[in-house]
Amino acid sequence: MLIGREEEQKRLLKLIDSEYSEFVAVYGRRRVGKTFLIRETFQYRFTFQHAGIYQGKKPEQLKAFHNSIKDAGLKNISVPKTWLDAFEQLKDVIRQSTEKKKIIFIDELSWLDTPKSDLIMALESFWNGWASARKDVVLIVCSSVTSWMLNKVIHNKGGLYNRLTERIFLEPFSLKQCEEYVEKNGLIMTRYEIIETYMILGGVPYYWKFLDKSLSLPQNIDRMFFAKNAELKDEFAHLFSSLFRYPEEYIKIIHALATKNNGLTRSEIINATGISGSGSLSTKLEELEKCGFLRSYNAFGKRSKDSVFQLIDPFTIFCIRFLSGKPKDGKFWINQLDTPKVNAWSGFAFERVCFWHTENIKKALGITGVLTDICSWSCKADEDKGLFGSQIDMVIVRKDRVINLLEMKFSSAEYSIDKATYESLMRKKSDFLRETGTRSSVHITMVTPFGISRNKYSGEIQSEITAEDLFD
Repeated sequence: MLIGREEEQKRLLKLIDSEYSEFVAVYGRRRVGKTFLIRETFQYRFTFQHAGIYQGKKPEQLKAFHNSIKDAGLKNISVPKTWLDAFEQLKDVIRQSTEKKKIIFIDELSWLDTPKSDLIMALESFWNGWASARKDVVLIVCSSVTSWMLNKVIHNKGGLYNRLTERIFLEPFSLKQCEEYVEKNGLIMTRYEIIETYMILGGVPYYWKFLDKSLSLPQNIDRMFFAKNAELKDEFAHLFSSLFRYPEEYIKIIHALATKNNGLTRSEIINATGISGSGSLSTKLEELEKCGFLRSYNAFGKRSKDSVFQLIDPFTIFCIRFLSGKPKDGKFWINQLDTPKVNAWSGFAFERVCFWHTENIKKALGITGVLTDICSWSCKADEDKGLFGSQIDMVIVRKDRVINLLEMKFSSAEYSIDKATYESLMRKKSDFLRETGTRSSVHITMVTPFGISRNKYSGEIQSEITAEDLFD
């Protein structure tokens, strides 16, 4: 059952009615549902379909492609020795098809691109020299390796330059889409519990399928991550090894970013990891960002060369925080609830959920149509300048000369602002005004699951965002 992909499905289905051949790239991180989307949309009916073999060498990839050619109805053919030969066989499959539109689906295309394989050259020849000259081919290529898809296909500077007729980036589910998934699968969960789950699994549909409706959320987390044969115990390692041929340095970067909630600059990453500051680091950071693991931003008032890189993938953060030590307790999560470690993580994880839903926050503030810049900001204590030292994880700078300083608090009931919190908020606002010298109006916005309770300290909060807004 396909959930939450209506727009993407419409874009795929319209290709069937096109009067020309179409070349489509579908990409996104591992487990996000790319293959399922394509199969469900076309009801599992393809003129030809094939999936690359993970870590397969060129002869193995060609043999597997040959088998898929035979499954498509082409008999008495030899195993191709090159990808040019393989695509010649694919042409014969298309020629013998009587379908009005020949839908060709090649999944995990990047895995076919082994060293010195000449795959891209053969794909260029197939599309530019043959398929694009017809009017009945829909070629869909798919890959979990987002960086590879962007560099080799979408932003190709050679024969595939500007040849795609459609590109679809499949993002993780939003909270609203997760809620739809929960309802369609008979899970009984409140919106608060869905947020809690999102803080651990993110919006990756594959991970949500392991939830057992007969268990509580803590029991589910223990079963999925910490039990003896837990389904997701080793997913973190598989995730990076499937995305990158040499994942070690990528994992080093991820672990370094996990140590600092508000992120690290490029030079700080170099110091933390020992990775050379050459162009290869820039490439790795760009690839991790394109794959959705981190975001880069310029702190308010800083130049682009001072960019900060921040880990934002909930699943990755959870794995590093709680699975790195390989806990052997099958009830680890239940036994850790309400501990300082989990409480600290929950506040941080809720902030990341908010980062994934900035458009919802803007809508709740009534500024959907206003040009904005979303960043973070911090300053060090300086007695001479009258600065206390502050950190604000989300700042929305608006073109209408208003700046929202967002304070995100995860709580299981209405959040009550006490004296200490109030004074902390006032210090942050004071530091921001003094250090930036901004002439814009500065508003404090609270983001909590159930809103804030009214008391003598709540009057300084100009706006609030609740779970209802994050699901809207």
